[in-house]
Formats: sequence, C-alpha cells, structure tokens
Amino acid sequence: MSGAVLSRAERIARLNDLACRAMGIACVVVATEGVRALSEADQSRLRELVETFDAFTPDNDPYGERDFGAIYQGADGVWSTSRPVDVAVTVFWKIDAYDRALRFGSEDPADPAVTRRVLTIMLASEY
Repeated sequence: MSGAVLSRAERIARLNDLACRAMGIACVVVATEGVRALSEADQSRLRELVETFDAFTPDNDPYGERDFGAIYQGADGVWSTSRPVDVAVTVFWKIDAYDRALRFGSEDPADPAVTRRVLTIMLASEY
C-alpha cells in the first residue's frame, strides 16, 4: 500500500488502533469506578479484548474511525466481543480526540502532532 493516500477516516482509524494496542503510551487511559471495581483478572481480560478488538460493524463504527466497542460478560463469566444470549455485564470503550493540553476537542484528529487520544473503559450502566 506504499504510495497510497489514506482517507481522513483511515488515518484516524489507524491512530485509534495504535491507541488500543499501546494503551498508556499512544493515549491516556481512563477506567471508570465500575471497571476499577472488577477483579484484576476481569480488568486484565477487558484490556486484552480492547487491545485486540476487531468486531467493528456499520452499527458501532458508522464513520470507519474504529473509536468505540462493546465487550460482554456472559452469565458463565466469560468475556467476549460477541454478544452472548445471557449477558451479565456490558462494557463500552471509546476513544476521544483532544488537543495536546487535553482541554478541548482536537482541531484535527487525523494529525497526531495536534491530538492526544483518551481511551475510556466503562460499564455500560455508567454511560
């Protein structure tokens, strides 16, 4: 794909992918109180599923920027990116693009020189 010009949405999507894979390095990570109250094992599994999330659809990613996802825990305690019939817990993660000072929204989320990403992991009930 060398020499190809990427669309703005694809540039943003690639930066968002990097934020998920390099949490705390390529972005600021925030976990809500509800997520922090989960067991360390559950928090670790959630982080792993965010890092590898690829269940994007037109419903959860209408702009192709790969900035939101849902993770589910079934009644059996197993976490998955596929919605089970018997959902016990739903967790959302989302990425927001801010200016470098984290005060305002970024003027250009496709430009990492002027943008800092914040990845928030939250219980759906906290949304």
